[in-house]
Amino acid sequence: MPLPSDQKLITHSEEMLAQFDAIYGLHPGFRPSHARGIMLTGTFTPTAEAVALSSAPHFNQASTSVTVRFSSFGGLPLVSDTDPNANPRGFALRFHLGEHVHTDIVGHSTPAFPTRTGADFLEFFRASAGGTIEDFLRTHPAALAFVQTAKPSPSSFAHEAYFALHAFKFTNAEGVARYGRYSFVPMAGVEHLDEAALKSKSDSYLFDELSSRVAQGPIAFHIFCQIAADGDIVDDTTVHWPKDRATINLGKFTLDKLVPENESAQKKIFFDPIPRVEGIQESDDPLLEFRAALYLLSGRRRRAAPDS
Repeated sequence: MPLPSDQKLITHSEEMLAQFDAIYGLHPGFRPSHARGIMLTGTFTPTAEAVALSSAPHFNQASTSVTVRFSSFGGLPLVSDTDPNANPRGFALRFHLGEHVHTDIVGHSTPAFPTRTGADFLEFFRASAGGTIEDFLRTHPAALAFVQTAKPSPSSFAHEAYFALHAFKFTNAEGVARYGRYSFVPMAGVEHLDEAALKSKSDSYLFDELSSRVAQGPIAFHIFCQIAADGDIVDDTTVHWPKDRATINLGKFTLDKLVPENESAQKKIFFDPIPRVEGIQESDDPLLEFRAALYLLSGRRRRAAPDS
């Protein structure tokens, strides 16, 4: 996971990291956003449709080991699960392809995102912290749409859908290429809490419930891919494709164990928004390199922090 060569992009990533620190404070050993999380392990099993879509190794072998991290938004390691600002919930999925070889997908629990570029993402948070967010929203309709999009609290991480907002180029063994976007749908169904139900929950209800749930049996999700049509914009996370676009079921993953020494393991792992694997290529979406740089810089700092 290398740093991008664009120094301006690296500078924006460094400034974004500093902005998160200014908003949430310094919490050594934790992520600057989505600080509170939990990791599980399991297995991905692909469908024949996945094989037809891409030559990626995890789509073309019987099964692949996976690690998943669920998280709450924000840079506070002890943010309450009932805090509305803990939404959208975060999701990261790693496919283990071999020793020190992997590919990741990163998403969250809403199909919306506020900006197209890293520079605008930084300005969005600066405006939020500086009391000028209304001015920013007036001139950035995608950010306004994101703010206005409902972000309800789930009854469980296992009852929430997640969306990887970037489009990727999938190429199969015959060289046929198509762009698509991932989504992840729980086999147990999506279930959100209303305000009254949320008030009855504890500050750690999501994390407590997930630990209890996986002890009783595996958690399962379908992985879907919405396929772009000719002319669809593939380099802008703020642009939604029409709902009638074809959707492919790529398979399912089941999670059956919590990662041992969970907090320490979360400190060490870096998730990469860029696939870096045969058969799946990033688009020209400018957010991808920005996020990769931000995750790498914050990950290096996190690993360097002394163990608590």
